Amino acid sequence: MDFMKHILVSLTSLAVVGSALAQSGHAPAAPRVPAFSVGYMDRTVSPATNFYLYASGTWVKNNPVPADKSRWGSFIELYELNAFRIHQILHDAAADTEAAPGTPLREVGDFYASAMDTNAIEALRFKPIEADLQRVADLNSTAALLALIAEYHHQGRGTLFGSSIGPDDKNSSIYAFQLGQGGLSLPDRDYYLKPAFASQRTAFLAHVLKMFILLGEPATQASADAATVLAVETDLAKASRSRVDLRDPDKNYNKFTVADLAARNPGLGWPNYLSGRGVAGVSYVIVGQPEYFDALEKLLKDHSLDEWKTYLRWHILHGAAPALHQEVEQENFNFYGHVLSGQPEQEPRWKRAYRAVDASIGEALGQLYVEQYFPPAARERMSALVENLKAVYHDHLARVDWMTETTRAKALAKFARFTTKIGCPDKFRDYSSIRIERDDYYGNLLRAVQFEENRETARVGQPVDKTEWHMTPPTINAYFNPLQNEIVFPAGILQPPFFDVTMDDAVNYGAIGVVIGHEITHGYDDEGRKYDADGNLNGWWTDEDAKQFEARAQKIVDEYNAFEPLPGVHVNGKLTLGENIADLGGISIAYDALERTLAKHPEQRKLIDGFTPEQRFFLSFAQVWRTNVRDAEARRLVTVDAHSPGQFRSVGPIQNYQEFYDAFNIKPGTPMWRPPELRARIW
Repeated sequence: MDFMKHILVSLTSLAVVGSALAQSGHAPAAPRVPAFSVGYMDRTVSPATNFYLYASGTWVKNNPVPADKSRWGSFIELYELNAFRIHQILHDAAADTEAAPGTPLREVGDFYASAMDTNAIEALRFKPIEADLQRVADLNSTAALLALIAEYHHQGRGTLFGSSIGPDDKNSSIYAFQLGQGGLSLPDRDYYLKPAFASQRTAFLAHVLKMFILLGEPATQASADAATVLAVETDLAKASRSRVDLRDPDKNYNKFTVADLAARNPGLGWPNYLSGRGVAGVSYVIVGQPEYFDALEKLLKDHSLDEWKTYLRWHILHGAAPALHQEVEQENFNFYGHVLSGQPEQEPRWKRAYRAVDASIGEALGQLYVEQYFPPAARERMSALVENLKAVYHDHLARVDWMTETTRAKALAKFARFTTKIGCPDKFRDYSSIRIERDDYYGNLLRAVQFEENRETARVGQPVDKTEWHMTPPTINAYFNPLQNEIVFPAGILQPPFFDVTMDDAVNYGAIGVVIGHEITHGYDDEGRKYDADGNLNGWWTDEDAKQFEARAQKIVDEYNAFEPLPGVHVNGKLTLGENIADLGGISIAYDALERTLAKHPEQRKLIDGFTPEQRFFLSFAQVWRTNVRDAEARRLVTVDAHSPGQFRSVGPIQNYQEFYDAFNIKPGTPMWRPPELRARIW
């Protein structure tokens, strides 16, 4: 799954649509702006019965999932609009062959042209991976296999386990080298181990078999090799922690000296690995899941060298598939897109090529995007909103009634160090050292991955760059970084339905206001609360306050465990706890911020479309999470995603919030009513 961890994993398979850039140039139709609308409501449904359908039911009825999607909702509607805009940027850049080398315009244009040149890709067939396959064939020992894996990791091409460079959780001012579990091709360990995924395992075997046949193996050999891949990966899955366990930062921080690590797993040859990985001088390593490597050491003996060579050959093929010729990448989509997510058709090639450019040289594309679609005024308005939300959150921290003064003082000290990034970096990344060829798509991907890996590897032991962004400017998302105690909002999300300059404050506070409050709350969710003002993993809570927090959080776990997106399939309340806490906090903070605004500007307290500001706030919030999703994708997401399904994000938080019931006059005994003793109120 992680053979080219920075690039190919992020792509849905690239299919052949036309044969070259010229054939892709037909401009797509402009998608509609996905703004808030009372027209999305279904007023035949009572808000006291099903608020999700009341707010978005007409939209749900009229917006089935398109054939080239596994789900459809406001985020994806905005993605479509963004993609339409970026298509023109990419098309124009690719057509401008006179742009100066090393400039974002030339880099983006050449990369996009290479992704669209299907004639060149078809002609190459398996040639891009021939050398890698030969190196695997030549392996004659486990030590040689481990040395090759170290080399691939040094190139940014991960397999068997994960390796990365990032801030040290307990010394967040310094970059550290880190190891963790990995090496699986299916979405999660559960796909290998649980009876509910038996059909997916059968389909996976058939997929691997077909891929090996496409590579040129006889059917009998391909069948045996597919069985080997599944057997090896099943053993790796058994050694892997669950996604719930992976959410505990304390349990996933295990610091070893190189000598101690080598003594624990002598069969893994850690000193040689670290040398081949390009980090021979590290004084310590942070291991997320030590027991995984204990098991791996044993598995290297339990499975023959030939079996491991088969496993590695599969991962080379699997990792490269989205960038190879039509037969391979189509089969890759058939399994990962159609079987696992239920998606009947692939997106047009230009959209998938856009994602490849964004994943590879995203800040070059982002620079062009920001020049056209993120004026300085947008940053200023967003900054004012953030400051308003921060002021409210500070007040909540100062008066929350279940926290002792000892912990409160530290919570406020952490909040005082809180920082915000909006729109895009002040200085964009320089990609001019990457050789980008218009006729070498796979090579461009590899060189971009290598560039990123070199950039990161050189930072081990160095001070953390606090100006760095971990999302590109066009991204329709936001994040909280606990290690830097910061919230980040890329330009891509600062558009309708999240941020709409044409709408009233109630709608904006219900959308982008809740997003802001959500990201702030992540600093105090079940994971974020464990990091202190300096971004270090450090137990700063009293035992009494920790117990108070956990009791309230358990109410959220219980609430979401009861949600059932498919018959017999329940939301995992522990897996989604952090996001659910953040949603609840976001609602509380944004609502209070709206009320403060209305108090300052009473002229805004009026009916619009027949609704009060408070009602429009909750309607706006619910509409952000309007969603239609295919069953296969719903099952996959509930297994792997730390976010609850959209329909439950729209109602789960507000069922804990009395102000919602007051706004719509919802009374006890109705389906939406949640008894006060079961409600959670944390921040």
